[in-house]
Amino acid sequence: MVREAVVGGQFYSADKEGLLAELKGLVPPKAEKIDALGIMVPHAGYMYSGRVAGAVYGRIKPKSTYVIFGPNHTGRGARFASSGDLWQTPLGELLPDTELLENILARTNLITEDAAAHSVEHSIEVQLPFIQRTASSAKIVPIAAGHGNIEELSEIAEAVSSAVKETSRDAVLVASSDMTHYENREAVVQKDKKAIQKVLELDAEGLVEVVEKNNISMCGCIPTAIMLMAAGKLGAKKGRLIEYTDSGEVTGDISQVVGYAGMVVS
Repeated sequence: MVREAVVGGQFYSADKEGLLAELKGLVPPKAEKIDALGIMVPHAGYMYSGRVAGAVYGRIKPKSTYVIFGPNHTGRGARFASSGDLWQTPLGELLPDTELLENILARTNLITEDAAAHSVEHSIEVQLPFIQRTASSAKIVPIAAGHGNIEELSEIAEAVSSAVKETSRDAVLVASSDMTHYENREAVVQKDKKAIQKVLELDAEGLVEVVEKNNISMCGCIPTAIMLMAAGKLGAKKGRLIEYTDSGEVTGDISQVVGYAGMVVS
């Protein structure tokens, strides 16, 4: 099965040459590389958040496998849904890391393979051209994440980290997330600072708590929490903020903005 691109022409250029040109302007070519265990990157249209995502992908060492956790905005399919399909973008196909995926699925009953959860969801798809641009031969393990309690998130993180270790994968864990949505810039910045601080501290449970307590509309909170937990089990010690901006920088309207943060965990 092939999961065709569904947001080409909306979130990014639909043709190969246009997309390559777009990525060339977004990914810094000679940045000092970080050996990342995890990253948090936004998933809005490239004109809004692509510079932040590109700054992160341009700063990390290419890996052989990218385990991508994305929120399920549509609510379709299983609560935690993997995909063993090929994924298509204008730059070509990305192969699934089937060995790693099967190892993960053998360790937890919480994740099931379910194409419905991925069929029209953009949060994972928009990461793929960046991966193709910076790690052309990489394989992927896409996991759409819905709601869950801390115990469930910890179980998934344990399954992923243990599978990465057992298969000796040179992997990076990707959390796809935008930050606070559609509030004025001052409110967005203040809320996002609280969430960003928890990511810097590698505090997954604290992130979930601060998002809930402060009504922070961070759509990828659950994916980011799983990433932080799994990266911690793989030895992560440090979080760093690479870049932050909001949609008002593009639209000029700061009364209703969305925040975008790019972060690396190593």
